[in-house]
Amino acid sequence: MTPQTDPRAGAAVKAADRAHVFHSWSAQDLIDPLAVAGAEGSYFWDYEGKRYLDLTSGLVYTNIGYQHPKVVAAIQEQAARLTTFAPAFAVEARSEAARLIAERTPGDLDKIFFTNGGADAVEHAIRMARLHTGRPKVLSAYRSYHGGTQQAVNITGDPRRWPSDSGSAGVVRFWAPYLYRSRFYAETEEQECARALEHLETTIAFEGPATIAAIILETVPGTAGIMVPPPGYLAGVREICDKYGIVFVLDEVMAGFGRTGEWFAADLFGVVPDLMTFAKGVNSGYVPLGGVAISGAIAETFGKRAYPGGLTYSGHPLACAAAVATINVMAEEGVVENARNLGASVVEPGLRELAERHPSVGEVRGVGMFWALELVKNRETREPLVPYNASGEANAPMAAFAAAAKQAGVWPFVNMNRTHFVPPLNTGEAELKEGLAALDAALTAADAHTEG
Repeated sequence: MTPQTDPRAGAAVKAADRAHVFHSWSAQDLIDPLAVAGAEGSYFWDYEGKRYLDLTSGLVYTNIGYQHPKVVAAIQEQAARLTTFAPAFAVEARSEAARLIAERTPGDLDKIFFTNGGADAVEHAIRMARLHTGRPKVLSAYRSYHGGTQQAVNITGDPRRWPSDSGSAGVVRFWAPYLYRSRFYAETEEQECARALEHLETTIAFEGPATIAAIILETVPGTAGIMVPPPGYLAGVREICDKYGIVFVLDEVMAGFGRTGEWFAADLFGVVPDLMTFAKGVNSGYVPLGGVAISGAIAETFGKRAYPGGLTYSGHPLACAAAVATINVMAEEGVVENARNLGASVVEPGLRELAERHPSVGEVRGVGMFWALELVKNRETREPLVPYNASGEANAPMAAFAAAAKQAGVWPFVNMNRTHFVPPLNTGEAELKEGLAALDAALTAADAHTEG
């Protein structure tokens, strides 16, 4: 698809947006959203004809890129056959999507409860855990994000929680491992792992194990910084949950469906949770869909006892048809393998080369097509390039970096003092190198704000 230049149409789109669209996570008068004319594969473009390589995968969900013809065709075919139907019925697209997902989930996570997205998947996972255990509390990590609905945002550990924090959601937070900024004075991954597990178990002891329904963790935290947990950590959390009868919930909304080079990030660590949430990559975001994969023990709780929850659009046929097509495309085209192989052979070495050249890069971390560059003022002190949760003038260095990246032809994922490298999983080697070259140019803007 060739980008067409049509500034008048772009101006009309922008005017209607500014007049009527209320944007999420934004001060409405201070934003200037780009008017997008089209997208294909790993690229999108504006009405001026400027094309961008999308290093964000939308919001880390277009795992097979934009406008994949097989998924578009599946949506069209489903719309012609059965556009929608209530969730109480057995529908082919819904049944097949559940089967394909269950085939790929670890362990006995064989029952699938469909939601409309990741936040409501977390809502229902927590509800299931509380009803299964009869306990009220949930433990979650600082530096986490679990969604924008009321319970999910209260479980979240990053600043997006603060304006909506009710202080009465039954949530207790703890520090998960993050060696680069260790809260445990650790010097090695082994120390970080052991001390983080000891901290978690101590937190449980002081909160009262019999009051805790669930521990929820992003298998690999996403927006919070792509901190891959050290070897043994998730297995240790699994052991702690088993010891105290706590439900272990893994949030794979961002990390799932190939992002880490495995179908689910849990497979990297050989860990099976009791509940696992998913969304985003399940159908590359083409139609909203999320869900909870449920273990046999928790499913049995609701065998003869009604589960008190549901959604009008649970397992929507269009969304499920998109999921079926997406999962089949990923299997047929080796998309998960591409993420694993090019992540290791192109992305990781490319990002590490950037770190050698740019003093603003404090750490490179990630796996598969899921990477972060942590930008700092000073490599020795590790002072972040901008303060925690910076805005306005305080965030100017990161804003300068983002502007330089866009000028170089890529759309960057920027959060706090980090940029994430999270392109579609089927992005080719040449495109990945194009993105790395653009970041190389853009990091010069961040280097200008370093010390020494």
